[in-house]
Amino acid sequence: MVKRYFLFLWFLSGLFLLRGSWTAAQEDPGSRIFVNVVLVQLNVAVTDSKGNYISSLDPENFAITEDKIPQKIATFEAGGGPTRRLLDIPPGSKPPTQGAGKTPETVPSEPAGNQISTSGLRVAGANVFILFDTSNYMYRGFVFAQDSIADFIRSLEGAGKIAFYSYSRDLSRATTLTPDRAQVLRGVRSSVAGDDAALYNCLLLTVKDAAQFEGRKVIVVFSNGPDNASTVPPEDVAELAQSTGTIIYMISTQQAQQEPVSTAVFERISKATGGKAYFAKNWGDEKKAFASIREDLAHLYALSYYPQPNPNRGWRTINVKLVGKGMQKYHIRTRDGYRILQQTQVSPASFSPSGSESAPK
Repeated sequence: MVKRYFLFLWFLSGLFLLRGSWTAAQEDPGSRIFVNVVLVQLNVAVTDSKGNYISSLDPENFAITEDKIPQKIATFEAGGGPTRRLLDIPPGSKPPTQGAGKTPETVPSEPAGNQISTSGLRVAGANVFILFDTSNYMYRGFVFAQDSIADFIRSLEGAGKIAFYSYSRDLSRATTLTPDRAQVLRGVRSSVAGDDAALYNCLLLTVKDAAQFEGRKVIVVFSNGPDNASTVPPEDVAELAQSTGTIIYMISTQQAQQEPVSTAVFERISKATGGKAYFAKNWGDEKKAFASIREDLAHLYALSYYPQPNPNRGWRTINVKLVGKGMQKYHIRTRDGYRILQQTQVSPASFSPSGSESAPK
């Protein structure tokens, strides 16, 4: 237990937890890390009672508190549109709005005929990490899963960059983050089946990789079964993803759904980070799940804020509410907090996780 705790601290100490400024203590460089300024980034989905996305909302429609302390929105982006910097506006002037006073538009999350259409949807600026289960759980549907992932990659119009990782007992970084779709597709086709599944070990490493980048960070996990080889608990994965602002979507097949523990864990991890969990019964359901994720990403609001003074140096609770006439009937999905470390004296040299292509031991 003690080893796991310090291993987790080591992961945190090596990250830019959220975009900000880090400086080392002058008297002992490298042994202490101080957080000076933190820009907290949120990805928020707004839907009605039927699950349809609500678009055309403005910054004044969102109220954010952190540990019940009101926050001021610094930047705002709606559905992959241009980023608006609100705190750069001179004091006393009114922030420019797009569509102020208009009735929010409702975008169906699933068109008539129960067929999810993704035409015209763009996932602008997102860094998407795809984590593919190549363990022995995947033998039977391996080729079909590769096809579904390949179609998903081709459909990500406007996404900033895509990475393709696979895992069994170890993590394989087949294609690191790149805008080259052809390179990512070659990584998908070159993946091969492995042995036991260490999902949580490898997902933690993927979150650590994603945390190095600014902007929207997304991990899409395709799993065909439970975890039977990890040393890292799923709670650590969820907390690190929350603290780094990384969204996790889980797609799992019917085989994993038959194990209640895995089902509950997949749902907890995705919900905690503002994502979703999908359980596909067949190849067609897998394609629908990928299409649903792409649609979700295309309709997220991206908000950020500089936290107001707060003595809490542990877990900070985030609450996002909608304000305005008729807004209370809509539903919000986002992460509910993050953990901040003001300083740490944990030395990365004290630990020896296995190489860059394997999971922590």
